[in-house]
Formats: sequence, C-alpha cells, structure tokens
Amino acid sequence: MLDFADQNVHCVGIKGSGMAALTELMVAAGARVTGSDVPEQFFTDALLEAAGVVPCSGFDARNLPDDCDLVIYSAAYSAETNPELAEARNRGLRCLQYPAALGELSAGIPSLGVAGTHGKTSTTGMLAVVMQHLGLPGSAILGSVVPGLGGRATYRGGMQFLAAETCEYRRHFLEFHPRWAIITNIEADHLDYYRDYNDVAAAFAEYGNRLAAGGSLIYCADDPGAAAVARQVISCRPDLQAIPYGFSAGGAYRITADPVARPGEFALAGMTCGVQLRVPGRHNILNAAAVVAAVHAILDDLGLPAVADTEIAAGLHGFTGTRRRSETIGEAAGILVMDDYGHHPTEIRVTIQGIRELYPQRRLVVDFMPHTFSRTESLWNDFLGCFTAADEVWLHPVFASARETGSKDPVRMGQDLAAQMAAEGAADPKVRFFTTCAEAAAFAAAHLGDGDLLLTMGAGNNYEVGTELLRKLRDTDRGTT
Repeated sequence: MLDFADQNVHCVGIKGSGMAALTELMVAAGARVTGSDVPEQFFTDALLEAAGVVPCSGFDARNLPDDCDLVIYSAAYSAETNPELAEARNRGLRCLQYPAALGELSAGIPSLGVAGTHGKTSTTGMLAVVMQHLGLPGSAILGSVVPGLGGRATYRGGMQFLAAETCEYRRHFLEFHPRWAIITNIEADHLDYYRDYNDVAAAFAEYGNRLAAGGSLIYCADDPGAAAVARQVISCRPDLQAIPYGFSAGGAYRITADPVARPGEFALAGMTCGVQLRVPGRHNILNAAAVVAAVHAILDDLGLPAVADTEIAAGLHGFTGTRRRSETIGEAAGILVMDDYGHHPTEIRVTIQGIRELYPQRRLVVDFMPHTFSRTESLWNDFLGCFTAADEVWLHPVFASARETGSKDPVRMGQDLAAQMAAEGAADPKVRFFTTCAEAAAFAAAHLGDGDLLLTMGAGNNYEVGTELLRKLRDTDRGTT
C-alpha cells in the first residue's frame, strides 16, 4: 500500500477533482504535497487552499522539488508533453498516474469501488456522508465537493477500509482492487475510446472479476446492463456474493415505496424504518439503496459493530448533494438557479425528471452545453428525446475535449442539434440556441420571471449562465446596473 507519511509528493495536474481529493487524503496522512496546474480558477482551488497547498501556476521543470519522493500525475499529461514529468523521468523518480496511485492505495486495505456510467459521484458522496454520520473507521474519496463533508471531497475516519469513486474511462478503474464493488448502471459512453456498448460492458465485467475472493458485487437490478454483467461475473466467480438492489430486486434491498407519490421517501424490504432523502429523483433513491447495501456488507465483512437502521437513515437524510449534481446555486427575483454536471442523455433525463418532481409548479428551463463531438454524434438520437420534461431547452456549441479541438465545428454541431430537436419536438419543449454564455445570460435576465427555474447542465462552462444571471438580478435589485 502507498504510505504517504513523511513523503514529499508532487502532483502534476493537481486541480483535477480526483487529484485534489487525493491531495486532501495525502496531507491528512502526513505527506508534504506540492503541485502544479493551469492558471485558470477551479472549484478545487478552495480544497487545495484548505489543505495548505498552493499550486504552481503553469508547468515548468523547476517546479519539481529537489527532495521529491513521488510524482502523481493526471491522465491528461505525459512525459512527452509535460516538462515536469520529463524532468521526473530524467531524475528516475517514481511516477504514478492518478488511477494507478488510487489502485495502489486500494491494494493495501479492504476497498469498495463505486462504478457505473452514471451516479458514481452522488453514490460515493452519499456513502461518505453516511460513514461520517456513523463514525466508521474508514476513508472515502470522490470527484466532487460535498457540503455534508464540510465542503471537502474526502471523509477521513481512519484507514480500516477505503471507499472510492472509480471511473471506467480508458479502463482506469481496472487499476483498482475492490473487496466490494457497486455497479450503478452500464450504458454506451466514452465512445471516443470504447468501440461500442459491448466493449464498455466487457470492461465492467473485468472490473467485477477483479473483486477479492469472497467479495461482494452490489448491483442495480433495475439496470439491464448492470444486471447482465453481474450474472456474467457471478457465473465465473461463485465465491462472490451477489447483492441486488432496486425496485425490481429480490431480497433485503428491494425498494418498496413509490417515489412518484412521495418524492425522496422510500423504504427497503430489509430495513425497519423508512428513509427521507433531501436530493431529488428516482436515481438518488437507487443510489441510497446501494449505499445501505454497501454499509451492511462492510460492517459484516470487517466484523464491525452493527448499526441501527434509523442511524443509516439519518445519515442518508444528511446528504444534500455534491457540487454540480442537482446543486442549488441561488435564487433572485423569484428565479431559482440550479446546476448539474450531467452530460449523457440518461443522466439528463433522470435529473430533469427528478427536479420536475421536486418543483412541479415552476417553469423549468434547461440550458445545456453538449460535451465532446464523439458523444454528441454517437448519442444524437438519444439527445433529441431526453429533454421532454423541460418547458424550454437552450443549447450551446459543443464543448470539445482537448483531443478534439479543431477537428469539427462546435457551433454548427450545436445548431444542428437544436434545429433537429425543435423540428421533432414541434415546439414542445421550445428550443433556443445561444452561441455564448453571455448571450444566454442576457436573454435569461430579460425573459425569465418569478416562479421560473433555470437548470444549467453539462460538463462545459455554461454554469456561467446561471451565475451571471444571478449577478445581473442582484445588481438590478441593488440598483447598480
């Protein structure tokens, strides 16, 4: 296992969400951490500042300390293009990509990995808040800030076990060594890397097969992909315990309440009390069921004292979301602004439906920025039909990845998507296209009113539409415009 105590660790790309969370964990373990990244501000700047780490602005071989013991770097960089990694290689320093560092950490202690095309961050965040409420002697690391964790991206209660968000992109999660694994769902995504859905599913099956002997595979029985992979893994690994959860699951983690009649409230067949969530949507009820199953599995396997169902329910109620997942940004002039990172059609559909259930009386306007040319093209037809619960949809140019920049016209692709969506939807919902975030914010300030809800969605920078709208409304209220 990686031992960070008294180590000098340099992080290249330290502002990445996973890297910043790992920095929190390393500093708490006694490491001296330095790092570097681009000069732009990110939400992780506050995390790093709280951990006492001030990153170097930009990349330079001179940023690498003379007494460096270990270099951990974001998957976005390589020794061929990054001067700090090139210098580390020249010095013969040990260098680990972030997924490999997380994998080494998981190899040394019993670890739970949270995997799935959607829901990884919310499920891990929910689990971390429950761990904190119960005072469990483990640690959790995830890719977003959690208000319920004091604005951190980690829970640090000890190192008897680790819970971590693990990402399937480029098969990074195959570096992880799980004793328990949650698979929330499996769909075609990251098709700039994977060939097709079958390739994605094969990666998840390989992930399940990495479970330690006698480990537990916790999977969503409602999701065809997760259920199929679970069957495949268990058929090859009869030593594993299969633990289904969901509305269609058998056993202790079958959801028995109706989330449409009572938003956020549910019960499990094996629990002695109900649960009331403070985050919207059927998908979060599923996430919570997975968390209950995971807590029970961890306590049982490690021989830790059992906890009352009421305490687990109280921990779940304490979860108010994570940064950029159905996050309430603010309200001004009666207009509520929310933001969500969702950028896959399924994420978009379930998030909009959940917010619609939570705020049925508000007019719901969704501002969406498509993310990557490859995802937009491969899931084009799914994007056309995932906004039906909204009253209006505002689209933007595609936010291309660094690998795609210059390959296609982001404005044209965004315009084409908006045009086809408008044609097929027959103005229900109404569709608009804005070339810039500033243009959308100005339109919002002029046309939205009391009782409206603006939800910005995507992995790009269109969250600025919501923050700029709030600034305009508050300036108007103060008479400063």
